[in-house]
Amino acid sequence: MSARSEVELAGQVVELVRRLGGPAAQAEAVVTRADLALTRFANSAIHQNVAESTVGVRLRLHVDGRTAAGSGSVVTADGLSALVERTLAAARLCPPDPGWPGLAPPTPSPEAPAVDEATAHAEPDQRADRVGAFVAAAGGLSTAGYCRTAHRSSAFANSAGHMAYGRSAEAAMDGIARSDGADGVARRSADRLSDLDGAELGARAAAKARAAADPVELPPGRYEVVFEPAAVADLLQNLSWYGFNGKRYAERQSFAEPGTAQFDRAVTLVDDPLGASGLTFDAEGTGRRALTLVEAGTTRAVAHDRRTADAAGVPSTGHAVAGGATWGPMARNLRLSGAAAGPVSATGRSTTGGAAGAVVDADTAALVAGVRRGLLVSDLWYTRVLDPKSLVVTGLTRNGVWLIEDGTVVRAVRDLRFTESYPRALGPGAVLGVGGRVVRQPDRVDGAWWTAPPLRLASWHFSGGASG
Repeated sequence: MSARSEVELAGQVVELVRRLGGPAAQAEAVVTRADLALTRFANSAIHQNVAESTVGVRLRLHVDGRTAAGSGSVVTADGLSALVERTLAAARLCPPDPGWPGLAPPTPSPEAPAVDEATAHAEPDQRADRVGAFVAAAGGLSTAGYCRTAHRSSAFANSAGHMAYGRSAEAAMDGIARSDGADGVARRSADRLSDLDGAELGARAAAKARAAADPVELPPGRYEVVFEPAAVADLLQNLSWYGFNGKRYAERQSFAEPGTAQFDRAVTLVDDPLGASGLTFDAEGTGRRALTLVEAGTTRAVAHDRRTADAAGVPSTGHAVAGGATWGPMARNLRLSGAAAGPVSATGRSTTGGAAGAVVDADTAALVAGVRRGLLVSDLWYTRVLDPKSLVVTGLTRNGVWLIEDGTVVRAVRDLRFTESYPRALGPGAVLGVGGRVVRQPDRVDGAWWTAPPLRLASWHFSGGASG
């Protein structure tokens, strides 16, 4: 399918709404082609290579004061007519929608960076080469994970005459190495497949797996922590979806208080979608731009789509997502930056004995060196929100935890359950260091990623062992 045909299809859907729903019907249509490929490995061997090319059509319409949405994958004339007819039928059954904000007017979209064509059209052997390098660098440890590439092209049209078109490409690798039941992880997302170094990631995962052997139990309590980028990515995702969400903010279910110093001055959070991995417009056709949510500790904004922006009396920030009436607008490309820790050699006093290899980069080493007694945490997982308003989250550590004493990683620790308020943990005076080098972490949600440095926090509440 060509760009022209995607644009034509989107326009065709809008015209069908006008014809079948009447001239007063308002409609917006998005046609997306996605070429996705995945090379998966386990037991240190590739066991699956899959690729799919799909075309999807998403329609939202407003007619007679009611709003409905539908989607389909049949792009023949009959298929598009059926999509419009069933969405119109659904609208007649929906309750009135007094909050309908209207359609985005014709406006130019921001200019997008060029898509890396080599990533967009990557071959299986290119992904396999990176998997092979990961496995070889693990030095005989059992490995598992994936390397993926994605290419999407999307066209938007609405009955107000607004149109937009864009392309995106992304590559990601996520793998573990296992040694005597202990796992080490390394993951990375990038605009270009060539930026993914399988050997570097495999060596990192293997070093951490070996360092995680023979873990000891630690009692529950509050510990100073150094989080690696994979763990920080979970903080960013939950802060974004539950805190900086304009719908939750309007419903008073968010901690966010724009204009208030809610975070440590070391924290700056920017949602920046305009890499080659992101489209330049959102689900409503609004242009996407970088949005500063937190500046030097002070909350500056929340994300808005047209509906929440209209209710708040402000412009949309370009964060509409499919299903936004239910979920609200979401910032899905959050980057944390702040005052960097001082330079410390990654091979200095940060590791000793059996824990050597737990610290695999200079930024993390710099943060570890300042900890009198605390924990180094690789990853958080299975996180669940207990209280959206204060954003109290519970979850588990994963893929490596180590005890730090007097600036030195001394031993591996068994996984722990935590219960913590993310905003409190990042609050004024709570951030003791932010790494200078950010690492982009992949997400399972299309078009989402989290860019984070390692982070040192004064206090994190661990409520017990992982089975508790």
